Amino acid sequence: MPSAGSDNGAMTLPFPLPLEPSRDKAVLRRQLQAERLAMIDRHQRAMHLQEVLRVWLLTRRDASIGAYWAIKGEFDALPALYRWTEADGARRIGLPVIDRDTRQLRFHVWFPGCPMEEDAYGIPKPKGTELFEPTLLLVPCVGYGPRGTRLGYGGGFYDRTLAALQPRPFTVGVGYAHGFVPWLQAEAHDVPLDAMLTEDGVAWQRED
Repeated sequence: MPSAGSDNGAMTLPFPLPLEPSRDKAVLRRQLQAERLAMIDRHQRAMHLQEVLRVWLLTRRDASIGAYWAIKGEFDALPALYRWTEADGARRIGLPVIDRDTRQLRFHVWFPGCPMEEDAYGIPKPKGTELFEPTLLLVPCVGYGPRGTRLGYGGGFYDRTLAALQPRPFTVGVGYAHGFVPWLQAEAHDVPLDAMLTEDGVAWQRED
């Protein structure tokens, strides 16, 4: 690829070109995570997605939302959710705690400054706070496809949790638009999302 400012007068792009998405899901996960971490405008994209999420939440009547602690360049939804709680003192946010026996997620109340500890995977979780059941669940996405198809990290925690929860919370995926994989299809164990938000807006939402 020619470079800007080089002797031959060629041009350099300020970011690496995305690779063709691999058809191997394990490779695709690594590929999309690397692209996400390499985004030079990730902060700007995150600010746009914060606004998309705040506006979208105005359409909902939920008082309890399950979220996640952002890792590996994921979108951090907690600032937008904290502002959401400030509008109504009865609203609560929860973060996941992994049940080692069932390998499902339980949600414990989170608030800024609450006691935290690391789980078995080194991810912070609330320590000693109240267990609660969210009516809306924000789900981080490495990638996503049509009609609520989600590509996660491959551990199956969300799929096992959603398959067991009754009633099932409304699930909304959050991630950056670069992660759209048009050919991605759900497998037998996958639980589709009810909506998908990116920095560009509502990418998809299930019709009631």
